[in-house]
Formats: sequence, C-alpha cells, structure tokens
Amino acid sequence: MGAIKTIHLTCVALSFSGFFIRGIWMLQGSVKLKQRWVKITPHIVDTLLLASAVMLAVQWRLSPLEHAWLMAKIIGLLVYIGAGMVALRFGRSRNVRLTAWVFGLLTFLYIVSVALTKSVMGWLA
Repeated sequence: MGAIKTIHLTCVALSFSGFFIRGIWMLQGSVKLKQRWVKITPHIVDTLLLASAVMLAVQWRLSPLEHAWLMAKIIGLLVYIGAGMVALRFGRSRNVRLTAWVFGLLTFLYIVSVALTKSVMGWLA
C-alpha cells in the first residue's frame, strides 16, 4: 500500500473516531469539547483526509464525472459535514444534535461502503 493511501486510511480512522468521541462528549455535556486541541485537531485531520483523497484521485486518474461512486463519496462528504455541524455546533436541542450525530455516523459508514465496493449503493449493492 502506498504512503498516500496509508495517510488517507489513517485519517479516515481518526476522523471517525474523533467525530464519535466528540458526539459522546456532546451528549454528556462535557467541557472537553471546549478544549483548544479538540476544536483544532479535527480540522487538521480532515484537511489531510481531503488532501490525500484528491492526491489519490489524481494519481489513479479518477474523475467524479466519470465514476458515479466517487461523486457519491463527495456528496456523502458534504452531507457528513452538514450533519457534523448540526450535531456539534448548531443543533438547538439535544434531540436534534443526537439525531444529526447518528445521521453523521451512518453517512460516514455509507461513504466507507462506497469506497470499498466502488458502487453508489455501497454495501447494499
């Protein structure tokens, strides 16, 4: 496995686990969410994740206009970001935040399934 793919997969794991634990802290009302490193680290990880994804797409000559599964991952990413913003920042009630967090986790798993199957349907294919 190449270095870029290793970086990408590592960032996938870090992004998911970071979102998961921040969601748990959000549900607990933990002050840990206000720590500086907790606010900054996800941006670093997700920037590396996106950069490595772009590098892999260029290296493998993949275009989202030619590969529907890649476009599905991009759209899934946008949905995941939106759900994360509602869950961890803009949700007005605990129920809204919880729903957005679970939706974000499920969206993340969908993105992974699309990546592994190279199908828009993911594991349902």
